[in-house]
Amino acid sequence: MNLGPVIHTPVRLQVVSLLAAATEADFSFVRGSLEIGDSLLSEHTSALENAGYAHIRKGHVGKRPRTWLNLTGQGRAAFAEYVAARQQIVGQPLAPAGMNAGQTAVCLHAAFRRYRRLYR
Repeated sequence: MNLGPVIHTPVRLQVVSLLAAATEADFSFVRGSLEIGDSLLSEHTSALENAGYAHIRKGHVGKRPRTWLNLTGQGRAAFAEYVAARQQIVGQPLAPAGMNAGQTAVCLHAAFRRYRRLYR
C-alpha cells in the first residue's frame, strides 16, 4: 500500500485533488479555493513539479502575469494510486462505483473542504 509521501501532505493533497478535477487551473483560483497564501501554494506546487506530478506554466493575459497549474500523467496516476490506497484503508470506496478519476476527485475535494470547515 503506497500513500505517496509527496501527495500525503495535507496542502499537496488538496492541490492535487483540485487539479485532478480540471485540465488546468489558474494559480489564483487554486489559492482562493484552498484559502491559503501565495507562498504556501508556491512551495507545495514547486514540490509537486519537482516530483513530476504537476506542470507550472507562466504567461501573460494582456500585461498581467499569470500562472497556470495542471497535473501531469504521472501526477494523475499517483493520485489514483493514493486514492485506491486510502479506499483500501477505509474498506469502502469514497465515491460511488463507476465514477471516472475526475468525478472521484470532485467528490474527494468536496469531502476535504467539509473536513477543513469542521476541524478549524
